[in-house]
Amino acid sequence: MIDHRLHVLRALAEHRTVTATAAALHLTPSAVSQQLRGLAREVGAELLRPEGRRVRLTPAAHIVLRHADALLGQWEALRAELARQNSAARGTLRLCGVSSALAALAAPAVARLRQSHPLVEPLITEEESAECYRLLLAEEADVALVLPGPEAPPVTDTRFEQTPLLTDRQDLLVPEGHPFARREGVELAEAAGESWIVKKHNNDTYPLLTAACAAAGFTPRVTHQVKEWYAVSALVAEGLGVCLLPRIVPLPAHPVVRVPLSGEPAPVRRFLAAVRRGTAAHPLPAAGLEALHTAAAAHTRGPEGSPD
Repeated sequence: MIDHRLHVLRALAEHRTVTATAAALHLTPSAVSQQLRGLAREVGAELLRPEGRRVRLTPAAHIVLRHADALLGQWEALRAELARQNSAARGTLRLCGVSSALAALAAPAVARLRQSHPLVEPLITEEESAECYRLLLAEEADVALVLPGPEAPPVTDTRFEQTPLLTDRQDLLVPEGHPFARREGVELAEAAGESWIVKKHNNDTYPLLTAACAAAGFTPRVTHQVKEWYAVSALVAEGLGVCLLPRIVPLPAHPVVRVPLSGEPAPVRRFLAAVRRGTAAHPLPAAGLEALHTAAAAHTRGPEGSPD
């Protein structure tokens, strides 16, 4: 019902080049260019201007985008209202997010959904936050567990509805023989001289580390780039460096010690639940959001109702 060319213009605004937009939409560059030229003719305004290898959106294009966001949000709200005519949530619910959030939150949420909404079929995909937002816009995901960061859209972005889900403290992971291992807590600034283990690219963890270290007054010296927590822990155990370990990540079976970080500001990760604007009231995303918030609340309380 909504002109597909508006989706193409939105994708171009995000990816900045026709080639990247074509790859994201599974189209050819010529098809992207043709659709955008047709949209420009229909609205009667120039939408793009060449700028080196990229293109620049004109003021008219930004006006079109603003109205496109409103139209798409209203379209999603319309579909949600129609879906609510059927009292039971049914169909495929696609969730995506980073691995630690899927393990700690999505897994128990899906288990709850299978009991409370037997007609819902949850599907889970692990992705970094930037890709999760793309999946939402492409209608390849319905609910995303995301971390705010430099590449993430702001909470004011009109294309999404984003709600706080969980605040996750981070600890310092050191080998058993490390001087910090015998202490009840350390300040992050004390680890300024350490080697750090974290993947720099296409990973939500690296910008969180650099932001935390900047707040503590230093730039981390990254020596080894590893993404999976089990592999990170193995390198820490061998004395190859230290890392920030999120509190929701279980301690791997290695000779390592999780040392709480004291001082302010304490390094934390703040998870958000994100959906396309207008879809939060749809029975499927609504069921997923409710289950996720229940799982987050249970995780915050910890065992037997105590704070985690």
